[in-house]
Amino acid sequence: MATHNRTGQLGEQMAAAYFTTAGYHIIEKNWRHSHWEVDIIASKDNILYFIEVKTRRTKNFGLPEENVSPKKIQYLINASAEYLHLNPQWERIQFNILAITMLKNEPVEYFLIEDVYL
Repeated sequence: MATHNRTGQLGEQMAAAYFTTAGYHIIEKNWRHSHWEVDIIASKDNILYFIEVKTRRTKNFGLPEENVSPKKIQYLINASAEYLHLNPQWERIQFNILAITMLKNEPVEYFLIEDVYL
């Protein structure tokens, strides 16, 4: 498996732990429909969260949050529409991005961007 795939998987595991510790209930991880994927679907206080996780081990290519393109956000929105079609009980939803930076010999940084939309 390529290093970037291992980094992504580790980041998603760390994100799940981050949200669980913050009181979220993880409903799905890596939920897929067609060619769309949602890294984490979670709930808290009757709100359903669709969460994109971006993880980086270096800042050579910018911060992780800078690598979430409008196209990726649109894919997240498209996937959420299908998820809500299958699970219509949710009345409130929110899109979040969790950026995780893991630099060598430095503490891990978490940066949560809430209520993202195009």
